[in-house]
This record gives sequence, C-alpha cells and structure tokens, in this order.
Amino acid sequence: MASIALKNVSKSFGGSAVIPGLDLEIERGELIVFVGPSGCGKSTLLRLIAGLEDVTGGELLIDGRDVTRLPPAWRGLSMVFQSYALYPHMSVRDNIAFPLKMAGRDKETIQRKVEDAARVLNLQDYLDRKPRELSGGQRQRVAIGRAIVREPVAFLFDEPLSNLDAALRVNMRMEIAQLHRQLGATMIYVTHDQVEAMTLADRIVVLNAGRVEQVGSPLQLYRKPATLFVAGFIGSPRMNLLGGAEASKYGATTIGIRPENLSLSTTQGTWRGNVSLAEHLGSDTFVYVDVDGIGTITARSAGELNVSPGDALWLTPDETCLHRFDAHGRAINPQDS
Repeated sequence: MASIALKNVSKSFGGSAVIPGLDLEIERGELIVFVGPSGCGKSTLLRLIAGLEDVTGGELLIDGRDVTRLPPAWRGLSMVFQSYALYPHMSVRDNIAFPLKMAGRDKETIQRKVEDAARVLNLQDYLDRKPRELSGGQRQRVAIGRAIVREPVAFLFDEPLSNLDAALRVNMRMEIAQLHRQLGATMIYVTHDQVEAMTLADRIVVLNAGRVEQVGSPLQLYRKPATLFVAGFIGSPRMNLLGGAEASKYGATTIGIRPENLSLSTTQGTWRGNVSLAEHLGSDTFVYVDVDGIGTITARSAGELNVSPGDALWLTPDETCLHRFDAHGRAINPQDS
C-alpha cells in the first residue's frame, strides 16, 4: 500500500483549465472516493494519477517519490475501468494471469497468484469459463482479479459498477468494501453515484468544476456540508434549500433542511402546503409539498404515511438541524454569527 500526494496539480486541454490547481493527501490503506457531477474532473484526476494523462503543472508523489513524469507502468498502480476489457477468447484463468505472463513471471508463481486472487473474489468455480459465460458482476470481479495479481501499491477504480443493474451494484459495493478490508490496500474510487460514495468511502472528495469543494468522511459531509454545492449534492433525496425571507429569518442567504429533519402535521406547523406527490416505499414515505411563496419541499416520514396528492400538510423544521449559508455559498457556523 502507498500514500499518494497531489501538490498544486493542474490539467489543461488547450486553453481550457479542467483542473485549475489541486492539493490532496491520500493516506496509506485508505479508500477514498472522488464524487461529483458529470464534467467535474473526477475521471481526469484519476487518469492523471494513473499516468494516462500528462500533468500540466504541479507534482504527483507516491510514497514521497515524484512520479509526475513517469509512464503508467512505472507507477506500480492497477486500474479497473467501467468496461471490463476482458479477452473474450481467453478463460477467466488466462485473463487474470495475463499481466503476469506479460511480465515474464514463472508458471508456478502465476498459478499461485491466480488461485489466491480467485479465492479472494470467489471465482474458483469459474476459472475455466469464458467471459461470455459470466454475469456482469462476475466479469467485473475477473477485471479486479487481474488488478490484484499485479500486487499494486494502490488500486484505481473508474466507475466500475456503471454497467451493472441495481441489484448487482449493491452486491459489488459490498464485495469491494470487503476486498478493501481484506487487502488493506490504498484505493481511489471514482463515481457519480453519491450512494456508492457514502457507503464505500473512508473519505469523500467532492469535486466541482475541477476544484475540491470539501474532503471528509461520509457523515462529516452529510452532517456539516461546507458549501451550498456539497449540501445539495450529498444526500438522497437532496437537502431542501430555501432563500428569500425564510433564510433572512435565520441570518442567512440560504438555509437548508434535510427531508428527515422535518416533522409533518395535518393541523399546525411552520409551513403550510399541499401534497403534490407521495412516494410510498414501505420503510419510508417521501412527501413532496407545494408551499406558497417557497416552492416544493421534500419531507421524509418513517414507515407508511397515509397521504395523497392534494392533501393539506404542515411542515416544521428541526432548527437544531438547520444549515445556513452566506451569499458566497459558504456554510455559516454558530461561531461566525
């Protein structure tokens, strides 16, 4: 495992700065997730670390060694892509063994490493199958196995679950989390899915237009978003963000309240509105309430809530869970008041 440091790393394509200049420290054995909307620079940043894109400026260090100008093969990293990139004519065994054969390793070493990787990934029963005989999740595990046998100093995952259906995504998330615990390896994981980020990461790096908005544990980002962008991006359903007179009451330009921090009543409360939509999920009910002068507010109720479109509801925010933001979109802390 290795530590990775980016020191004022920048990337431009022509005259366009995709990453203006970024500093980041990734600790040994950490699973860190880059997350953000499309075009935020997360995949470009991963490719810079891998050496698949040239750095325009700054330094990139792996265990303190400057690798900024080194080719990918000399960085000791393994990358798992969104596409499985398996050889269809080869067996699972040969696909996993391929990088070792290319490196000229002896047959005994190759066999041992392939079997070790297959055991970690529960692929022992599939080693003699071709990729076409596997499910999407199994193919992705083969791609991960090919990365494991190289014994890299760090793993780089570029949206590896995007091609899987919802059920397989959940299973693979669990398997990647278990793999991280087993190997104790440094892992950098890129996704646009903030649920993946919240469930997998030791720390999350939220990116916006090539800049770091905030770095922290999943719960730190959820409970204490440093900016309006993070507040709106992290959380599903997203945080309710209100401006105007309602925000002014709390000395802010914008206030935020999460759906679960609103209480609902049919008789009294802070904001009165009418239900426009109710999503009955069994364990939860998400209610979308149109409030005059404010807009649509999303509220979460545990379990089944018997409401229908058109019903009148009162919403009351838990003021201890209110988030306040200034005109620049930065969080206002109590000590700043």
